[in-house]
Amino acid sequence: MKPKIIYVAGPYSKGDVALNVRKAMEVGMRFNDAGHYAVIPHFTHFLHMVFPRPYEYWLDLDNRIIPSCTAIHRIEGESSGADKEMELAKKLGLILL
Repeated sequence: MKPKIIYVAGPYSKGDVALNVRKAMEVGMRFNDAGHYAVIPHFTHFLHMVFPRPYEYWLDLDNRIIPSCTAIHRIEGESSGADKEMELAKKLGLILL
């Protein structure tokens, strides 16, 4: 099986941010442990702590990396940002996991 580059989309700002980041890391590590490479946009949370930027800045970064991925996984939960990422991924023909 050829490894996939899997974008992990999910809630960030709705609910508890720390728990959302942890959940994304858990999901991403399951893909990594299965031999894939998970792109976990929630890691920018830590960049933002040191180098604050507007929310839209981080969304733009996410939209720039999604076309380089081969698949996307949507974590359950309310997230307009993740919904938009899924729309982009579908338009690009990414595998939906």
